Amino acid sequence: MKAFVFRGNQQSNAIEEVAKPKPIKDQLLIRLHYAALNHRDLWILKEQASVLNPAGVILGSDGAGVVEMVGADADPSWIGAEVIINPSLEWGDNPIVNGNSFKILGNPDHGTFSEYITISKKYVFEKPENLSMAESAALPLSGLTAYRALFSKARLRSKEKVLITGAGGGAALMALLYAVAYQARVYVTSSSEEKIQKAKALGAINGFNYKEADWYLKAQQEAGGFDIIVDTAGGPDFQKLLDIAMPGGRIVNFGRTAGNIGELNTRMLFSKQLSIYGTTMGTRDEFLSMIDFIESRKIKPVIDQVVPFQNFSDSLQRMESAEQFGKIVLQIQNEK
Repeated sequence: MKAFVFRGNQQSNAIEEVAKPKPIKDQLLIRLHYAALNHRDLWILKEQASVLNPAGVILGSDGAGVVEMVGADADPSWIGAEVIINPSLEWGDNPIVNGNSFKILGNPDHGTFSEYITISKKYVFEKPENLSMAESAALPLSGLTAYRALFSKARLRSKEKVLITGAGGGAALMALLYAVAYQARVYVTSSSEEKIQKAKALGAINGFNYKEADWYLKAQQEAGGFDIIVDTAGGPDFQKLLDIAMPGGRIVNFGRTAGNIGELNTRMLFSKQLSIYGTTMGTRDEFLSMIDFIESRKIKPVIDQVVPFQNFSDSLQRMESAEQFGKIVLQIQNEK
């Protein structure tokens, strides 16, 4: 089968022929039709000097396909089912925080940039009824991350004012769609007017270009402050989020595209009684709740483009240059 194998940044990483896996115990063998890129894949390629497995690791956290075979301890009725994969592995027993065994599909375990994958049945779910196979592949990682950030961490209530930074990325746009569907008043930041206009078409009230030094002052003047801020970037400008948060506001961060957070005004933090949460991925229950939410609200992930699997490298470059608006989906093989 064809797969993208990462062997470390000092070696060749390319789509190549590897052995097709076989399911054991409770595993399902899934013939992947689509996979989707995440910034996590880009960071692994840029920052991971080596991999634990000398044979390399197949990257990719998002995927959708059809079950082709089952292991001895799996129900054969799965065969033929159209499914998506929960990439949040071995979360643990505490819903508040993942345990020490937690990992994300696609490193160190083989992921979805491949024609086939074997994975335990506990991470496999029937694809949402309202989504195509390509849309389903675009959902899991970004959809789960955004769902936990908004509902489990920030505890969004309808009519609240929400600011989402970095509109254009998959998780930020899922947060936008969820918040709009929940009747929040949503604003965004982005690096371009074009992306802001696209976000407004999805239900945002307005947006602000974070490349402008005074963007947060404009946001404060227009919205009067925000009850919830969902931040995908971190970076030295994180203090500006404290400036424009309402007293009692909640700030949730799950990204570092702008680097590490700089110095914060501690007095503002406690005097405004702000809450700052970090989050990543989510639990099995949150994944199920997310599926129910998008089915009941008819939410569809925003797809930037669907490209052939062999165009993998070009797609990575598009993501690295922040050109995309939504998820970049790889077509692994044709649907039947």
